[in-house]
Amino acid sequence: MSRKKEANKLLSMAILAGKIMLENGAETYRVEDTITRICKSRDYVTYAEPFVIPTGILMAIGCEDDIMTYIQRTKSKTTDLNKITLVNEFSRNFVNSHMSVDEGFECLKKIDEVKAYSSIINIIFGGIAGGFFSLLFGGTFKDFVSAFLISIIVVTTSKMLSKINMIYFINNFVAAAIATIFAILTVKIGLGNNMDRIIIGTIMPLVPGLAITNATRDSMLGDFLAGMSRGIEAIIVALSIAFGVGLILVLYHGGI
Repeated sequence: MSRKKEANKLLSMAILAGKIMLENGAETYRVEDTITRICKSRDYVTYAEPFVIPTGILMAIGCEDDIMTYIQRTKSKTTDLNKITLVNEFSRNFVNSHMSVDEGFECLKKIDEVKAYSSIINIIFGGIAGGFFSLLFGGTFKDFVSAFLISIIVVTTSKMLSKINMIYFINNFVAAAIATIFAILTVKIGLGNNMDRIIIGTIMPLVPGLAITNATRDSMLGDFLAGMSRGIEAIIVALSIAFGVGLILVLYHGGI
């Protein structure tokens, strides 16, 4: 196989590695560093320059006085730190060994097919997180129980809406509204004591913590475009949660 064809395959493989990382919550600088190291690990690549934003990857490499480019659009977003770790391990192995590009493709395809935690695990631990957050903010044991049960409903609702490709603003708005409705109901029937603590606990699983962290980190590293993009995403999610909670509380207190 000619060096140009091999370089083209290497570029495609590096983009696949970056796509897996970006879609599973990795910072843009980490994606850029990984795909650059993969491409520069082979001596027939004379130039490698990536440009990564939260919604896409652009990569150019040089081989025998030719420049090859690849653009990959990413749409799906989730959080799976295990896949990011696996791609990082693959990158180190590929760079420090004589692994072929075809073998690299096979490894990455297996990583991409690795299943995340089951929905049941996510739902249960989402409930536990919501319950303990209500305690953290000064709730009682009854508030913990209420927040635990409501958080299970909230996480389940959010997952169901995600499966039908509902835009994340509506997804979080509906989930936050449901959390508030059930918080009011549990206090009314005596299952909970403090409505505010229960609401705070149940919306915490919806808070865009990873987006906020990545936005801050990207900005501190000088990648202001990616930082601003993720920051706007976090703000939109936070606003959707606030609107969902606020609307129900206004209706409950006789507003509008």
